[in-house]
Amino acid sequence: MTVPAPDPREVREASLDELSRLRLPLPPAQFPLVWEPGDQIELRPTVEIEARIAVLHLILARCFGMPPQSAMSWLLASHLVDMVTPPEFQFVTGGRGDHRSFVLHHDALFALAWVLGLTKQLDPTLPVDERLVERMPQIPDGENFGQWRARILTAPQHPADAAALLDLHYCLDWAYLETERSGRTPPGLVDANAIGQRRWALEWAVILRGPYHDEPPGWEEVDLST
Repeated sequence: MTVPAPDPREVREASLDELSRLRLPLPPAQFPLVWEPGDQIELRPTVEIEARIAVLHLILARCFGMPPQSAMSWLLASHLVDMVTPPEFQFVTGGRGDHRSFVLHHDALFALAWVLGLTKQLDPTLPVDERLVERMPQIPDGENFGQWRARILTAPQHPADAAALLDLHYCLDWAYLETERSGRTPPGLVDANAIGQRRWALEWAVILRGPYHDEPPGWEEVDLST
């Protein structure tokens, strides 16, 4: 569902109000808007987001000891091999890559679960919902991707709500990094890495359409440099 994007300045004002409430530093006045007036927004197809959640969940299972042969068997049974990025494939099959960076994807998965309504909150001060694992594919029990999709009840967020949360995390990402640089303590139980991962997921899941937007990026192509 493609809908008109909300007023970016009103959304930004709400994001800055939230930063102020959390007593976080505010980005500079020239900090870019995420979209422009007149742009359109939509979410990626639900099945594509579900597939990304399942792949990230499998990668986390590999991080915590799942054998590579079992991981590949699950991907094949779930018909998800094509949804795995090259760095992820190298990690799944041979353990190559930055193990710590893959563990951090726990927060990206959490944000994608929020996009699909599998968790009710994405509070920047709170860690991942411990009950989230119950809503993930039960890989040790042999539940494949298709069976998991049939079990869960997704209720995707409205694109405007997801875009507003993207703008908030765009600002939070800057504020948390600035907080760490200045040696201050963040306001809750998560750090800049977690906020960055949640922003990564939202940047990927929310598609922006307009004259200044490129085609939606692949998972590894999401740009978090600004």
